[in-house]
Amino acid sequence: LNELLQSFDLNSEEFDRCGLGKIQEERVSGLEAVQLYDKLLVLGKPGAGKTTFLKYLAIQCANSQVLGEQVPLFITLKQFAESENQPALTTYINQLFTDCGVKEAQAKDILNQGKGLILLDGLDEVREEDSDRILNQIQQFTEQYHTNSFVLTCRIAAREYTFEKFTEVEMADFDDQQIKTFVSKWFQAKESDLADYFMEQLKETKPIKELATNPLLLTLLCIEFEDSGAFPPNRSELYSRAIHTLLRKWDDKRRIIRQQVYKKLSVQRKEDLLSEVAFVTFKRGEYFFKQRDVEQYIAGYIRNLPDAKTDPEALLLDSEAVLKSIEAQHGLLVERARSIYSFSHLTFQEYFTAREIFVTANLEELAHRVTEKSWREVFLLTAGMVRDASKLMQLIKQKIDGLVASDEKIQQFLSWVNQKSNSVNFPYKPAAVRAFYFSLSFGRDRDFYLSFGRSIELDLNFYLSFDLPFDLYLNFYLERAFDLNLDISLNLNLDLDFYLDLDLDLDLDPELDQVLSQAETLTPNLKHSLQQLQDELPNPEEEEEQLQFQQWWKVNGEDWTKQLRAVMIEHRNIGHDWQFNEQQQELLKQYYDANQLLVDCLNSDCYVSQEVRQEIEDTLLLPFK
Repeated sequence: LNELLQSFDLNSEEFDRCGLGKIQEERVSGLEAVQLYDKLLVLGKPGAGKTTFLKYLAIQCANSQVLGEQVPLFITLKQFAESENQPALTTYINQLFTDCGVKEAQAKDILNQGKGLILLDGLDEVREEDSDRILNQIQQFTEQYHTNSFVLTCRIAAREYTFEKFTEVEMADFDDQQIKTFVSKWFQAKESDLADYFMEQLKETKPIKELATNPLLLTLLCIEFEDSGAFPPNRSELYSRAIHTLLRKWDDKRRIIRQQVYKKLSVQRKEDLLSEVAFVTFKRGEYFFKQRDVEQYIAGYIRNLPDAKTDPEALLLDSEAVLKSIEAQHGLLVERARSIYSFSHLTFQEYFTAREIFVTANLEELAHRVTEKSWREVFLLTAGMVRDASKLMQLIKQKIDGLVASDEKIQQFLSWVNQKSNSVNFPYKPAAVRAFYFSLSFGRDRDFYLSFGRSIELDLNFYLSFDLPFDLYLNFYLERAFDLNLDISLNLNLDLDFYLDLDLDLDLDPELDQVLSQAETLTPNLKHSLQQLQDELPNPEEEEEQLQFQQWWKVNGEDWTKQLRAVMIEHRNIGHDWQFNEQQQELLKQYYDANQLLVDCLNSDCYVSQEVRQEIEDTLLLPFK
């Protein structure tokens, strides 16, 4: 368990959520495996493509692309098991040959000479009452005709099977290239750019991409995308359909009736059980959990059902059977290592956690986790599930405001953000401009105020107003000066772009030229002050003058930067040195990220009353009252 967790940190910026379900063993081509091993047991999760692989293998063999000297024979074990009069496997195969126009003598020659490629599909689909008989038939046949090639498929954890001399392999999840190939073939008869757009959208939505590694779920995604030209805006509905497919629809389509330990549970009860397991484990930060722990969670649920056993030992035995049934029949829980389980996709654990919060109306508990990055998807999914997300949005807003309510310096900073935003010339809503100056002063990602603006339906087009871009570039110059001071103090190799950018008369990009041309209009004295600072700088246009500039900056750079800061504060009221301590910086980061999450929730496919939406927008990034 510790080895699994070492490389799994959900709060890490670099966390690869799609890596949770990756098989760590070396991948090998299916065709290559069939050629290497004459007896192959192919295991796989539901919808992993086991049946499709066998049919593909039969076609490739028939076309002499692989094992060209052999004769492929595809057998659905469920059909064989339910055949009238329960024939022996040898008799059944001879009849299949006869149906294909092959005489009995020829069929015997094929098998006796080891020229058969016998493809046995779906051992897990055989009814329990037929299981022992079919296992014996397979064992006897593979021993009698051992010189032939055999490929047998079965779901992972369906039962404990032992096949001597069979090599076990597992169907790997689709990698990025396989997903792309599948999507291209799916949409090849449609619009030429639909496949490319699908892949673009998939890259931008990691939780959905996680599902695309499973061929069955990728098919579902393609169908959804084909219908509307985009993924559904409400991802919780998409995940619900995917889970329904795994819980019932897939087996129903193929008319497979599985013997279930928990057969009395409806689909809703199964989802309730999985929701409870997901919530308990996710709340504890458990993305991998021990078998005995998850069995305890299951026992805690089923003990309250009608006709449940009360004896603790019997209850634990039932909970183990339920766990194995969920793994074998639906693939929603999988065994990652011996007695170590997880949800097959983190997306499913997040979905079921959100569902549990929705069903129990436990919105306050969720709001308290607004600063925990690992809960981001749960917030978005819950917002999409509840009929009216207004209360949830208000609870989140209250929690965010409470984060910084008692810190006087941060409240002063937010007051300045509001004051500065109100003082500039802009055609935008105040919340977007507050986001701009918050981001500018706190040194957060520049994408923040852009996405913030988009999220509340603003167009932050810099060409409509000169206040915002001018402050942006002026602040950028100050940061460049600080960088240059740091580089010189550390005796690092200088990036001449640092001080070349500080020469305000250089031929800058058109956008910056347009901004600088407005400096005199905005503040008549500002351009003069900047020109004076520029005149103090040596001009390192010639190579021999670059060393002179370095020496000058080493002596004068710090004072020059202080003058630039003073000019910015005097004329634009920006560039203040807030001197936040580490705790305040971390608090501001949490405040910043939580506000972004709130805006993302508001911008998702959720219902929020217009009054609540407007109230939140009007008070975003304001000091606490």
